[in-house]
Amino acid sequence: MNVFIILAVLFAAIALMVIVVERFAKPVDEQKQAKYSKILPILVFIMLFASLIKAII
Repeated sequence: MNVFIILAVLFAAIALMVIVVERFAKPVDEQKQAKYSKILPILVFIMLFASLIKAII
């Protein structure tokens, strides 16, 4: 029963977050998008490497 309550609260929180972001978020300009596309793969690699180290230790 607790699992269903947790899932319902999680679903409601995600739905609320999507509604708020769609209503108030500004579109990203091309410069910021290019900057993020350079940084994002590096951050993903660092996160994967950190999780691998955590799993080993």
